[in-house]
Amino acid sequence: MGNIITGEKEFFKGLGQVKFEGLESDNPLAFRWYDENRVVAGKTMKEHFKFAGAYWHSFVGNGSDPFGGATHIFPWDAKADPIERAKDKMDAAFEFFTKMNLPYYCFHDVDVVDYGDNVAENEHRLQTLVEYAKEKQAKSGVKLLWGTANLFSHKRYMNGASTNPDFHVLTHGAAQVKCALDATIALGGENYTFWGGREGYMTLLNTNMKREQEHFAKFLHAAKDYARKNGFKGSFFIEPKPAEPTKHQYDFDAATVFGFLQKYDLLNDFSLNLEVNHATLAGHTFQHELQVAVDNGLLGSIDANRGDMQNGWDTDQFPNDINELTESMLIILEGGGIKYGGVNFDAKIRRNSTDPADLFYAHVGGMDIFARALITADNILQKSDYKKVREERYASFDSGKGKEFEEGKLSLEDLRNYAAENGEPATISGKQEYLENLINRYI
Repeated sequence: MGNIITGEKEFFKGLGQVKFEGLESDNPLAFRWYDENRVVAGKTMKEHFKFAGAYWHSFVGNGSDPFGGATHIFPWDAKADPIERAKDKMDAAFEFFTKMNLPYYCFHDVDVVDYGDNVAENEHRLQTLVEYAKEKQAKSGVKLLWGTANLFSHKRYMNGASTNPDFHVLTHGAAQVKCALDATIALGGENYTFWGGREGYMTLLNTNMKREQEHFAKFLHAAKDYARKNGFKGSFFIEPKPAEPTKHQYDFDAATVFGFLQKYDLLNDFSLNLEVNHATLAGHTFQHELQVAVDNGLLGSIDANRGDMQNGWDTDQFPNDINELTESMLIILEGGGIKYGGVNFDAKIRRNSTDPADLFYAHVGGMDIFARALITADNILQKSDYKKVREERYASFDSGKGKEFEEGKLSLEDLRNYAAENGEPATISGKQEYLENLINRYI
């Protein structure tokens, strides 16, 4: 039986087009909340989210972990020839994207096709698959949200890529990035992402941190200049993560990356791709990372997933926390929305989720929980006193001496005199429990 959408061979047999059926539906392979054409806060859900499938977790990750081998045996991995195997994988990926109604996808270079150790051969392989992807995109209407290069898996990158103490290794990283940028541009990719998987250190005993960060900045400038010279109009994303696989990564969190971009004159071209699980590993909430990005005009895109509170590593589970996402959508909506990118499902089904349908269930749940959070957050902003409570908390800065302070008109002596003249301040509640209850009430 052929693919019901593309007419090609079908990898996800018996699994048809996932559609919106509404809250009354009990169909586990239908959307209950995500109606791509529904307008919320002035935009359709499709425009708000720009949902993207992650090539690596969904079509490369095989369920293996440090304690056991593969549990997901993919039918698209059967052929010996790397090009033919990669084409089968791309057929499966675009079948899934179209059946799931995902408008976008994201990839690492080595997800698309297996790389060897020969630069020219790797470039040839990726270019071959780019031509194939052009056909798939044209036929399906699915677009590339962003591309990237995997500069952390190969053994040559054990000490980093752009921050490696060996210049020769740095050049291999540059070769990969050049090729990945060429692929992204050729496919009409809207953005390009850098995740510094090993751009950091394991010990300072053998590390010149200042020099490594300077190299990182020069590398990013070179990549940016090359892309702009070759017609790339999109944004570049940095994806923060504090550790794992290194002890300390230079893109630790949103605030750290902001300082880095500011110091090295990269703010005009770079913004942030924030991941939920990376935020929690940094000791923050996802909401905190979003707020830092919004406050500094750097919210570019989102990697949607979650961690496990009892596991201290990056578990990359599919999102399902309505409270977390509702609070996150409040920040995103008040900040004007996601700036350039979208919501990429950088999440993987569990090792023991071995049915083809499990990948569909995971994405249906993820897309629905984001849609529900968007609706809830918009209702809170439009119908409740949420904004009023927060505004009133800072009312003392809206007039009089408080306003003069914000305008830079008061000296330290002026502030001292105000305190002396006005006595002890009143105790004013922050209404935390009230606001928490408000969120739950609208959920």
